[in-house]
Amino acid sequence: MEICDNLGNIIAPLVVHPVNHHDTILFNESFFGLMEVVDLLDLDLTGSYLTLDSGFDSDANRVTIRGQGLIPVIHPNPRGTKDQEKIDAVWEVFEPYRDVYKQRYKIERCFAWEDTYRRLVIRYERLQSTHMGFKYLAYSMINLRWYVGKT
Repeated sequence: MEICDNLGNIIAPLVVHPVNHHDTILFNESFFGLMEVVDLLDLDLTGSYLTLDSGFDSDANRVTIRGQGLIPVIHPNPRGTKDQEKIDAVWEVFEPYRDVYKQRYKIERCFAWEDTYRRLVIRYERLQSTHMGFKYLAYSMINLRWYVGKT
């Protein structure tokens, strides 16, 4: 799980686990890794939006995000709910943030850039440290793409 900014730059340490671990399990480790980077850089993200897809839709994640002063923008996941009133209530809470969530394509674009590196998509390495090394190399190249374009 990687954390990217709106420019597509990777801004926080990534968390790597075997493929049979879903990203939702990795949320806390990744999120608090981001908070460590924020503290090291002495940034104030209070009131900033954190967009996540529907796989991360949980009250626990919202509480964690709000606890750090951020605003969670998580696409609702109805989870098979049949009650239309509950579904409407969930969407009513999400509606003010719909325009913010539409900017998520920038983050997804970053993930697509990562997928251009076949060695990362299909994990050949047995050692996690080797895999992490290739990820750091790919992320350096992704971030360099933005910095070179700025000059």
